[in-house]
Amino acid sequence: MTKLAILFLVVLLAQAHAQFEDPAPKRIPPATLAKYYTDTIIQSESIGIKQCTDRVFKERQKTLANGGPSLGVIPTVGLGMAMLLFLFVGLFAAGIAQAFQMVRKHVYHDADNLDTAFDAGGKVSIGLTATTIVSQWTWSATLLQSSTVASKYGISGPYWYAGGAAIQIILFAILSIMLKTRAPGAKTFLQVIKARFGKRTHLTFCCFAFFTNLIVMMSLTIAGTAVLNSLVKDLSPELAAMLLAVVIGGYTLIGGLGATFYVSYFNTAMIFVLIIMLIVEVFYNPGNNPENPFGNSEAVFDFISCWKAPDGNKNDSYLTFFSSGGLVFGIVNIVGNFGTVFCDQAYWQSSVAAKPLQGVWGFILGGLTWFAIPFSLATTMGMAYLGMSSAQGAPLLTDSDVAKGLAAPLVAQKLLGTTGEYAILFLILMAVMSTGSAEVIAVASILIYDVYQAYIQPFRPGLKSGQCIICAKYIRFPGLEDSELCQCPSATGCEGCATDTLKRSKAKGLVKPHYECPIHKDYKEYQEQLLGYKNWCIVLCTFLSIPLCLFCWAVDLNLAWTYYFTGILIASSVVPIALSILWARATALGMMSGVVGGCICGISSWLFYASKYEGGLGASVFVKNTGEEFPMLLGNMMSISCGALFAFVVSILTRKSMTSEEVEAEWEKTRDIDNPLSPWVQVYKGELQLEEGDRFHDRPPLDIVIRKFRAAKITAYIAGLFFTALFICIWPGSMLSVGIFDLTQFNIWTIVSRGWAFIAATFIVIVPFYQEHQLNKDLKIAEMGAIPQSNGNGHAKSPIGNSQKHVVIVRQLRTVANRLITSVKGSTNNSYDL
Repeated sequence: MTKLAILFLVVLLAQAHAQFEDPAPKRIPPATLAKYYTDTIIQSESIGIKQCTDRVFKERQKTLANGGPSLGVIPTVGLGMAMLLFLFVGLFAAGIAQAFQMVRKHVYHDADNLDTAFDAGGKVSIGLTATTIVSQWTWSATLLQSSTVASKYGISGPYWYAGGAAIQIILFAILSIMLKTRAPGAKTFLQVIKARFGKRTHLTFCCFAFFTNLIVMMSLTIAGTAVLNSLVKDLSPELAAMLLAVVIGGYTLIGGLGATFYVSYFNTAMIFVLIIMLIVEVFYNPGNNPENPFGNSEAVFDFISCWKAPDGNKNDSYLTFFSSGGLVFGIVNIVGNFGTVFCDQAYWQSSVAAKPLQGVWGFILGGLTWFAIPFSLATTMGMAYLGMSSAQGAPLLTDSDVAKGLAAPLVAQKLLGTTGEYAILFLILMAVMSTGSAEVIAVASILIYDVYQAYIQPFRPGLKSGQCIICAKYIRFPGLEDSELCQCPSATGCEGCATDTLKRSKAKGLVKPHYECPIHKDYKEYQEQLLGYKNWCIVLCTFLSIPLCLFCWAVDLNLAWTYYFTGILIASSVVPIALSILWARATALGMMSGVVGGCICGISSWLFYASKYEGGLGASVFVKNTGEEFPMLLGNMMSISCGALFAFVVSILTRKSMTSEEVEAEWEKTRDIDNPLSPWVQVYKGELQLEEGDRFHDRPPLDIVIRKFRAAKITAYIAGLFFTALFICIWPGSMLSVGIFDLTQFNIWTIVSRGWAFIAATFIVIVPFYQEHQLNKDLKIAEMGAIPQSNGNGHAKSPIGNSQKHVVIVRQLRTVANRLITSVKGSTNNSYDL
């Protein structure tokens, strides 16, 4: 490892001292100027022709007096300062991760637990769940592509980006509650597919899950390197990719999923602080910055109303929802984002990490909070870009630079100078770091749970469905006596495990004593082996992002192309994945037909339409032609619709209607997914008020679990359907009655965007902090008692109510002592409750 670190430093220094030629100066073609420039206000046809305001003409004359319009982003941040920024952020995140790891080790005593690395203990609060969802869903594209579509389509662009990507998160609350009730022990959605549909279907969906993570990482790295190279002098793509990889992998390796929750809180808080700073600068200009031509909504409106939109917008106005390009983007955005949410293990990971009710509210509030980021930021930065282009009488960027997502960085640079550049660098770094770490953990969890543990080195090869992984006996089987079934106890109530835990907690050396529990020792050692492989998976996935980034850079893929292509490749998996947890009648053949058939239909229709453009699918025009709006639209629609159609029809044809007993038996397959060292029933006993069982698989019937969380299920369905209708139909439909915005309507629109940002920022900063503070306060109160009384699920019940925290060692020692006293007394009725 030392040699590897030295080699990496040598490469960094070599890249840091490399010399790069200044880019050739760019000129604005006259045809481009004619496409945008106008001296008259673009407004509704019922209003007569008016000249642009004096404010517009003065700014344009000022530009000519200063040497003419500028074009492009000028890199001014020094390489040394940029590397110090990376170092600071990386060390801060690593510190948070290490603090989390120490808490898991000394408070929860489960730092060496494999599941803890991937579910953060399974009891993450609503606030932290929402924060993590916001952080994971805030890609670089959220910050850059949203401003790009604003600069291309006007006010409809930010809305379609935000609304078209928020509904998937809110609807995911439905899948979250169904997963937590029908497969509460699952750590990945692929485990559910394997339990229900078998090996072939499982491997197929593993491939699509990896495709999803691959595309997300491509989007992150493309956007991240584009911004870094545009703002930082002498920064090569190779060095940018390596810096991003080190920052992502460092704290993820240390803290696992739990660390990402706490780092995500700081990331999200910082993102909102920076967004609000940019909003205040554009719409209020508190420092009276002479480089800022705005300062209020009226000034922004004046400039935008004197700048022509491309074909497709009503009356060539940016201030209207009548935009064919915006509508096409909205549809593609909706379809593609269903794939990147439903097929991305990172979001299932957040569901796994929370209890059922907390998960539902976490996704709902997370979706509504996240809506503010692209909506408010893109409305601010995208409109500012258009206004500043109008102010100088020429576009500030070429079309290719706009496609790279450089509109927001340019506005920040123009308005705030060095401060704006660092603000954008922080924003991009936070987005890449939080989303990248979530993707790395998602890939690592799939590799561990669904590849290595399932196929490469299973603990017990040949294990059949319904058999215990510890003893290989059936957990339940019609006709067998209890003595013939599995009797394995839970590790939390096992005397041998309690002794092992005590010995290992007292060990001071790096090498811990071997496990000696006769029942669980082999499986515990196997889990520790997997935990070590988890670390290598994180390292491998992190460093593979470097060649992936450089490949995208070499073939000149831009952010817009990658973003549009996402749905074509993976949208066919959306409905089949949903059916795997929602519909008992779904079959393996139906799932395979949907995901493979839909993908083939999407790709073939996309390429067929693109081949009709000039140049066809030739290498020189492949990215251009395949990146056109209508081929992308057709490919996305065919992929998701054919995937849904094939999955439904084939499943209905291959399985008859099911009885209630058959439905229950189908979901028992998914409820059997469990870890005997940390069975899912331990997490649920507090809510279900169940007694401690002798065996790890003693669990309540499915109908009891469903009834208990019925309110959460209803909440998820109502919120999902309501906000989907609001964002997709009601809100944009009402905007069509407006036509082209006048000043009053534009003021209302910007006030809504700003207000949403301020409310979301207040929620995301205060609520998670308050909830975590309350949990820590309750834990301290519980620890001040003599010995916390167990509520039967491995938690300490605090004197103030239902606040729960792990005190596993105390509980295990109490169990051992009770049983020893019982054996001495000779009767369980005379045992003492310690």
